[in-house]
Amino acid sequence: MNREFETIRAEDREGLVLLTLNRPHVANALNTQMGCDLLAFFDAVNAAPAQARCIVLTGAGERAFCAGGDLKERNGMTDEQWQDQHLLFERMVRAFIGCPVPVIGAVNGAAYAGGCELALCCDFIYAAETARFALTEVTLGIMPGAGGTQNLPRAVGERRAKEIILTGRPFSAQEAHAWGMVNRLCGPGKVVEEALETARAIADNAPISVRQAKHAIHYGLQMDLASGMMLEIEAYNRMVPTEDRREGIASFNEKRKPIFKGR
Repeated sequence: MNREFETIRAEDREGLVLLTLNRPHVANALNTQMGCDLLAFFDAVNAAPAQARCIVLTGAGERAFCAGGDLKERNGMTDEQWQDQHLLFERMVRAFIGCPVPVIGAVNGAAYAGGCELALCCDFIYAAETARFALTEVTLGIMPGAGGTQNLPRAVGERRAKEIILTGRPFSAQEAHAWGMVNRLCGPGKVVEEALETARAIADNAPISVRQAKHAIHYGLQMDLASGMMLEIEAYNRMVPTEDRREGIASFNEKRKPIFKGR
């Protein structure tokens, strides 16, 4: 996988990837190049998911996770240029949401507008106690267009999501946690460390099992219960002929830690 990007940093951590939005001078605002870099990163992971067992997404610096779209870059864009850029962002979000490898958001600071939407694309979120969130698009004459109107209601419920999106008002990490959007609040300077600790626990498990379980949860929730149950069984049957399934049972009976190879 290509690890050289202009606006993001992808660091290998023994089977984990720490992915950092790396434009701290502009609060990690999402510009066209960052959209290209994130698309390239997730396309590479999606094409070869065995290269990583878990991904942690965070922002450079302590001030911001991502301030949203780079409005200075967007200033003066024609309608066609705006739509072309947004098409790139749409492709990036689809690649992100479709990633078979678990992604943990480590929100270290402000996550506004498109930055909040990036956080919502993660499988779950850890947040610094001082982090703040907002979907401010309607205050700028647009609306969330990177999954916000779909992912937020699934996290906090329809009525809460309408209040957040239609007012554009910011909310705290504590509120996000109480509403079910954030899984864990972390003390000063601890959010990446704690996210990586959880990522390591995920990475220690059988990688095919983890990817299939994520697939069954994500797509099963979009089906009726009977169809979801069928999807689950199809995902389950993928485990039966694997070396990892045999290793898991053998290690249990031999009272040792399993060594999963993703086969």
